[in-house]
Amino acid sequence: MRGSDSLSLKQARRLALAAQQFGKPITGQVDVRRVRGLIERLGVLQIDSVNALVRSHYLPLFSRLGDYSSTLLEELAWGPKRRRSLFEYWGHEASLLPLGFYPLLRWRMRRAEQGIGIYDWLSRFGREHPQAIAQVLQTVREQGPLGAGALAKRVEKAGPWWDWSKEKAALEWLFAAGQVSVAGRRGFERLYDLTERVLPAALVNAPELEASEAQRGLLLHSMRALGVATEKDLRDYFRLTPADSKARLAELVEGGMLRRFEVENWQAPAYCLGEPRIPRKVEASALLSPFDSLVWERARTERVFDFRYRLEIYTPAHKRVYGYYVLPFLHGERIVGRVDLRAERASGRLAVHGVHAESPGLDDTALAALAGQLRAMAGWLGLAEVALTGSGELEARLRAWL
Repeated sequence: MRGSDSLSLKQARRLALAAQQFGKPITGQVDVRRVRGLIERLGVLQIDSVNALVRSHYLPLFSRLGDYSSTLLEELAWGPKRRRSLFEYWGHEASLLPLGFYPLLRWRMRRAEQGIGIYDWLSRFGREHPQAIAQVLQTVREQGPLGAGALAKRVEKAGPWWDWSKEKAALEWLFAAGQVSVAGRRGFERLYDLTERVLPAALVNAPELEASEAQRGLLLHSMRALGVATEKDLRDYFRLTPADSKARLAELVEGGMLRRFEVENWQAPAYCLGEPRIPRKVEASALLSPFDSLVWERARTERVFDFRYRLEIYTPAHKRVYGYYVLPFLHGERIVGRVDLRAERASGRLAVHGVHAESPGLDDTALAALAGQLRAMAGWLGLAEVALTGSGELEARLRAWL
């Protein structure tokens, strides 16, 4: 396709799937090298607290690699310092990122220190409570790693900081400013310590990059992870501001690093890394986390897959359309369904509370693949069975394959 400035929607979809590491054969045992390599390719795993099925950051690896030991990810993120290759920070929301991304995010930490680019309430807290921040930092220095619960002297009821104590708010400010980092977790609670005690000295002490250079680096990583993307898609991946993103994108295009394309039915121009290599086809079957980087930008998901997706966790039960914790089902090159899942650990079952087909529907091949994914997920989670709770026609067809 040399010389072409346009892509069909099907080509764009294949580029997006391949860039997100779908369609590769899943063979052999998954070791730490494969886990590390996948995370470095994606650049970021979003962390979310909902545990209806499994914590979200574990799911993207399962979707792409199949059965793997979650301890591999935990070792890379929170194991002994010498073995770690990930750190926590604000990447795409709260995230796990490869250590190599730390230099690309220090400008964000400096801005946070200045009250720029973080929540207004947290910026205000930083200005109004420097003494509380200094006290918490000193406590961490003397006693770390510590959780917020160990520091809190009281809980502010209906306070201005998400009902957090001052100590918890101070920790969050210090984390955003890069002065403390997550040394580990107790359950899901973050344990904070001084950054120089968490991350390698070579990273912490390295000269800082100019913000513009770091932002260009983040955009290039976004581009590799997305395959084909609009400016807004690229910006969203690491949550850059529109002003920063547009300026850096113009520089990358002018420098020949990115090439502009028109994509069928897309209103905004798209970009690729030079001449894209488009797969002839992508064969994938995967259940996707609601926070998977393939679908987390909902407008892009609609453009690429013609799939409208909204979380209904905070929607009252009687107003939900699809369910509480609904995973899109990717099959072939399309998202062909969505499944409301729950890990009912006490009874040892993976409960399927709802199955919904998308156009062009769930044929027998797709249902067989979905049944395989559900059995594989149950096994991965240590659950003995897959249990369909619904009695509709689609559930009956799926039950036959299970």
